[in-house]
Amino acid sequence: MVPADDEARERLAVVGEIAAEVAHELRNVLQVISASAYVARQEAARGDATATLSHVVKIEKNARIAHGIVDDLMSLARADALHAESVLVAEVLVGARADLAPDAADWEDVIEPRDLRVRAHPGLLARVLHVLYENAIHASGPGVPRVTTRARASGGCLRLEVGDDGPGVPEAIAARVFEPLVTARAGGTGLGLALARRIMVAHGGTIELVDATPGATFRLELPGA
Repeated sequence: MVPADDEARERLAVVGEIAAEVAHELRNVLQVISASAYVARQEAARGDATATLSHVVKIEKNARIAHGIVDDLMSLARADALHAESVLVAEVLVGARADLAPDAADWEDVIEPRDLRVRAHPGLLARVLHVLYENAIHASGPGVPRVTTRARASGGCLRLEVGDDGPGVPEAIAARVFEPLVTARAGGTGLGLALARRIMVAHGGTIELVDATPGATFRLELPGA
């Protein structure tokens, strides 16, 4: 049995990690909202109602994303019972890229079959994939990475693999890449992959870095739908 003091410290550590990741993710969303609000004011002053409305729609969309981030991650911090449902894998991929620029990567999706489903919390699973996609994009430097997502049923579980053609994970941190504060990315929090692992464990699944050349490949396994 884990001593109560150790449990409290672990709980505090979890809350701290998730709060820091919430702050990181909200910063990106708030930047979009602020920029859209500024442009909307400029367009309104010129009397361009159509352009103004388009930016208001973008503000509303990103406000919904922000609420989703807070709700999903704070639910994880509270260790609430995971709300899992049967969802199309293709829809989860769309959600994972909702606030990424369409041209941020050359996306390739191989889902077999195309209507493959997984039983998961859609928002949290999308958050795991978002972390992997964002890391691949930032690791590519000035170039546009090719990011491939493969999904298939395997031995009663669902296997998802996300791979890119970037420089890969530095050998010095590869063995500790899921530990909090471990990162090779300038300006990175080192919490994204730690959070991804917590989300996968909450689903009864796993995430691992697998050998791949070139680039980095992460494998996720979840119980079947």
